[in-house]
Amino acid sequence: MSVKKIALLQGDGIGPEVMVEAVKAIKAIEKISDMKFECINAKFGASAYFECGASFPEETKAICDEADAIIKAPIGLNKEDSEKIPVEERPERGALLPLRRRYDTYANFRPIKLPKALADFSPLKPEIIGEGLDIMMIRELVGGLYFGKKDRGVNADGNRYVHEQLEYTENQIKRIMHVAFKESMGRTKVLTNIHKSNVLMSSVLWNEVLEEVAKDYPEVEVKHVIVDAAATALCLNPRQFDVMVMENMFGDILSDQGGGILGSLGLMPSACVGDEKSYYEPSHGSAPDIAGKGIANPYSTIGSVALMLEKSFDMKKEADILWSAMQKVFTDGFSTCDLTRPGMKNIGTSEFSDKVIENILAS
Repeated sequence: MSVKKIALLQGDGIGPEVMVEAVKAIKAIEKISDMKFECINAKFGASAYFECGASFPEETKAICDEADAIIKAPIGLNKEDSEKIPVEERPERGALLPLRRRYDTYANFRPIKLPKALADFSPLKPEIIGEGLDIMMIRELVGGLYFGKKDRGVNADGNRYVHEQLEYTENQIKRIMHVAFKESMGRTKVLTNIHKSNVLMSSVLWNEVLEEVAKDYPEVEVKHVIVDAAATALCLNPRQFDVMVMENMFGDILSDQGGGILGSLGLMPSACVGDEKSYYEPSHGSAPDIAGKGIANPYSTIGSVALMLEKSFDMKKEADILWSAMQKVFTDGFSTCDLTRPGMKNIGTSEFSDKVIENILAS
C-alpha cells in the first residue's frame, strides 16, 4: 500500500477550521482506496509570523520540501491586524509568493463548476446558466506583474513614484500553453486565449508563442478574446467557455469573477501545479470575522483535496467520488449560511463535511 505525505499549511482566520474538515475527507478517501496519507501540520501566514517571526518559517519549508503535495488554507488578517506585520512579511508577500517561487507552481487551475441542480446559487439568470457551467480557468502563476522587479521612492521633482515591471519570457509562456492545450485535449478541444494585445506588448509575445505551441495540437480550436470583453462574456454567456488560458493578473481577476458567477468563492477550489510539486488551496480569503464560529463553508478546501487526488496522485476515480459527494450535500437540501436559499437547511462547517463523508462511504 502506497503512502503519500501531505503538508497542511494551517493559515489564518478560518484556515485551521476548514483544514480539519479537509483532513476528514482525506481519511474517508483512504477507506475506499489503496492509498494512505500522512498529514503533517505546518505554520504558514500571519499566525506563523506572530508565533515564529516569519510568515513562511524554515520548519514549514522543510516539511513542504519533504511532502508529496501541499494543501494551503487561506491566509491574511484584517487591515488593522495586518499593519502589525512588517510589509515584507505580510502573508501574501512573505509566504504566498515565496511558496509559489520555491516550487515553481506555474500552472493554476480554477474550476468553475455549477450543475444545473445548483443554478440557484448563481446571481445569473437560470436561462444563462442553462444546463450548468463547467469552465476550467488556467492562469500562469509565477510571472507577470506580480513577480516583476519593484521599486518605489521620490523622484527629483519631489513626487513619490512606484515602478513595477511586467515580465514574461518565451519559455514561461510556452509551458503554460502546453498545460492549457493538454487540458483542452481532454475536454471539448476548444481553448479560449485571454489577452490584451491591443495595448500590452506582453500580450503580443503571449499570442505569438501560443500560435507556435498550437501547431502541436492541431485538433484544438483556439479562440482569442480580449480580457475586458471576456469579463463581460462571463456574465452574459459563460457557457461559451470551456478551457481559458491567461496571464497572472488577468487570471487573478477573472477567476474571482468566476467565483461571483458561482455565487461564492466558497465553491471554487484551486490547484497550483509545478513540474516537481504542487499545492492546493481554496480561492476564498481567511474571513477572520467568522473565525471560530463554526459556520465557514469547507467546500472549496475539500474540493482542493479532490484536485490533489487527481493531479498529484492520479486518483481521478476517487476525485470524482469526492466531487459528487460534496455536490450531493447541496442537492439533498443542505447548505452553509453563505449559500443558503429558501427551502434549504443551514448546517455548520463540521456538519457539512460529515455529510460529505457519509456520501463518500455510501458511494
